Amino acid sequence: MARASKREEIAQAALEQFHTRGFHATGISDITSAAGAPKGSFYNHFASKEECALEALDRYSAGLRFDLLDTPGRPALARLRAHFEFLGAGTVDNGFARGCLVGNLGAEVADHSEAIRSALQSGFQRWATRLRQVLAEAKEAGELNADLDVDEAALFILSAWEGALIAARADKSSAPLDAFFRMVFDVLLR
Repeated sequence: MARASKREEIAQAALEQFHTRGFHATGISDITSAAGAPKGSFYNHFASKEECALEALDRYSAGLRFDLLDTPGRPALARLRAHFEFLGAGTVDNGFARGCLVGNLGAEVADHSEAIRSALQSGFQRWATRLRQVLAEAKEAGELNADLDVDEAALFILSAWEGALIAARADKSSAPLDAFFRMVFDVLLR
């Protein structure tokens, strides 16, 4: 198997460091040390820590399993639930320590970096659009109340998810995630 490029190693290490430690607590030396690269090699591949964080966001988003929302042969709401169950399992498996990188950077960096804020906004919009599409499909199939505003519901579900992740980290408990699933799937989308 071919060895990963130094850029690849640095980008992957940055994703792990930003997700585990946060943007401000992660230094360039933390990233390069985790990648097993000399500190100077960072700047051969990234102009700044901010640019590297944008790469980390792209990589993180690629792992959010949006494909679960499109699984053929499954009802729309089952696909929606599977997507959030996958994300919730990652939170539990990490001991409630990392949450969502998108939400984490939104809380930590969005007020200080226009490039990161803009990338976060675009990411949330794409995610909400995917949720809207699944909800619209569920509505058309008669799985949802005909009066449900799928645009507002998608935004609410995404916001509730991010809040549940923060509360789960604070509680070190799955109780906020359990409440999310009960309220969203047994009340809102009933």
